[in-house]
Amino acid sequence: MTKAYSRFLTAFFCLFLAGLLVWHVLLPDRGQSETENRTLAQAPAFSWSALVSGSYTEDVEEYFADQFPLRDGWTGLKARMEQLLGKREFNGVYLCGDTLISKVDTPVAGAVDKNLSYVDRLAGKSDANVVLGLIPSAAEIWKEKLPAGADSWDQTALMARSQVDFRDALAAHADEPIFYRTDHHWTTLGAFYGANALLEVLGKESLKEECFTPEIASDSFNGTLYSQSGIHWLEPDTMEFWVAEEGLTVTSWRTGKEEPASLYDRTYLEKKDKYSAFLGGNQPLCVIKNENVTDGSKLLLVRDSYSDALAPFLAQRFSEVHLLDLRYYRAPVSAYAAENGIGDIAVVYSVQNFISDVNLVLLTQ
Repeated sequence: MTKAYSRFLTAFFCLFLAGLLVWHVLLPDRGQSETENRTLAQAPAFSWSALVSGSYTEDVEEYFADQFPLRDGWTGLKARMEQLLGKREFNGVYLCGDTLISKVDTPVAGAVDKNLSYVDRLAGKSDANVVLGLIPSAAEIWKEKLPAGADSWDQTALMARSQVDFRDALAAHADEPIFYRTDHHWTTLGAFYGANALLEVLGKESLKEECFTPEIASDSFNGTLYSQSGIHWLEPDTMEFWVAEEGLTVTSWRTGKEEPASLYDRTYLEKKDKYSAFLGGNQPLCVIKNENVTDGSKLLLVRDSYSDALAPFLAQRFSEVHLLDLRYYRAPVSAYAAENGIGDIAVVYSVQNFISDVNLVLLTQ
């Protein structure tokens, strides 16, 4: 009876694997995973040299892993089983009750000092007022939510080098939803508090919360940490738009040439990457003009993606807000500021991006 049962299990397992293989062959390959928000590996081209070097078998393994039938369901099941076994870190993401918080890895030796020096060199060569604003991660503001003994780089010393005190601005509201639960970005509420911290340093009047009427843009936002961790059972986030578009003109150089854009690209609300609804996501250059601010004040944001939610608030106090992304924009920043008559430059990065960014050297051009 035992042998028969063992043979049955072996046969069942073999049939199961064979069935998955047939299913995999019959299914068309997917180019993109909406859940993981990334491009999936495709079938590699065979060559004898690749086989000998071992790269072909590695590519085949990656291909089968990415194109595995019901992959999204399996990754979620794997994370759920690991949780039941007591695990609290999932691919660099901590599960903290109903919130996901990204671990911040220790930066490469010397990387932080180099990037800080690049900002200093920009300040030394530009006639504009240059300030640095470093946005702490949820792991810094919500330390008490992390599992006991959780490993995450201490951001305190770096925060002291930032002219804009985003840390205290956010910490003062730590009991509010200032970060998304399934994404690494700050929420619109968090960006509002951050905007006032920056406006104070730039000598501008603070914004008042009662002057805005939040609009629920989506109540089904599953962000980057949802994708990265495999934890797919938390309630989705709610995303809000606060700033009205009336009186604002947005221009984008997404394709290298000037074209009209909008404060919110609502087509992204139907996609996985809903955060890109703010200004349409990553792009080399974007300019917001406010016809109601007539003092000629101009701000240049050297930015990462956090500034997409920040810029609409800043546009309430500047006649022009220019957003420049060093990942795609290669011309000298100081020259751009001079050519456009910009008086203030704010280098605004999340800590996680600042400590690892290799493009900040372009500030020295």
